[in-house]
Amino acid sequence: MSTKVYYNSACPICNAGIKDQRRRMEASGVKDVEWIDVHTHPQAVKEVGSPLEQVRERLHVKTADGKIDIGADAFTYLWSKTPSQRWLAKLLRLPIFKQLIRLAYNIFARLLYHWNRVKRHW
Repeated sequence: MSTKVYYNSACPICNAGIKDQRRRMEASGVKDVEWIDVHTHPQAVKEVGSPLEQVRERLHVKTADGKIDIGADAFTYLWSKTPSQRWLAKLLRLPIFKQLIRLAYNIFARLLYHWNRVKRHW
């Protein structure tokens, strides 16, 4: 089983971020990732056991061993698999940085989610 990334392409900022991360990973030879757009495949959220709105708001990653990372932890996981970003993943796994990045991500994700709802992106 490959790693699965569940993202929301209806959010233009999220979509741009995922396109960039996907490009980086593929350019560095990471090919065992399945990119699942919950905007076009909403039924896929069943695979992570989260409501659609939660997956729209926060990135979800299901690793090959079945572990599910959400939000900042999901990005940290992807960065840890990308050679040019491993240093960032290591830094953000340090206790103080881990808490700060989670807080910052959750605040940003919530604001972005509400902005997308106001703009009627879905």
